Amino acid sequence: MEKKRGGDAPVQCELEANKNYAWCTCGHSDDQPFCNGSHRAAKATPSMVFTVEEDKTAYLCTCKQTKNPPYCDGSHN
Repeated sequence: MEKKRGGDAPVQCELEANKNYAWCTCGHSDDQPFCNGSHRAAKATPSMVFTVEEDKTAYLCTCKQTKNPPYCDGSHN
């Protein structure tokens, strides 16, 4: 399964409570940090679906090296 960097810095996102989000795990999506289904054609890893318990601002990883997906942990540095 091919994996690539989707970017070099996290993306600030306003997340809504109890809403499902599909975080791109493979780096192929043009809608970083979210999945657009490009992993299918690339035969890459599928998205990671997640929710948050309360509305919040979060920095989501685009380099795909985080140890705390989908959140940026500074691994891109």
